Amino acid sequence: MADTPEPSKGQQGLGHAALFGLCPRCGARTLFGGWTAFAPRCRACELDFQKFNVGDGPASFLILIIGALVTGLAVWLQLAFDPPWWLHVVLWLPLTVVGVIGGLRVAKAALLYSEYHRGGGRH
Repeated sequence: MADTPEPSKGQQGLGHAALFGLCPRCGARTLFGGWTAFAPRCRACELDFQKFNVGDGPASFLILIIGALVTGLAVWLQLAFDPPWWLHVVLWLPLTVVGVIGGLRVAKAALLYSEYHRGGGRH
């Protein structure tokens, strides 16, 4: 496969970079400045993250997918065990928040990483 560029020595793959919020250029853990917001630029190599257009697509899909999973599991739990209402709140609210925020970080990081390695963002 002559067209496939060889990965740089020390550079992590897409999955690792997305899970840990690594800069697509240098591999430093500098991608996020908040829970789901990108930092303006990499503190190590000065790559401008604001040049990349990740958009809101990941948020829409994650909310729909996680909402469907949580709703299905909540209905199953209710029909199978008939727990008190407060157990649903204690169980599903944190699970939904963690799932959406965690999934959003991974999805946004993966999209930015992919865009960088496909030549987007005029780097």
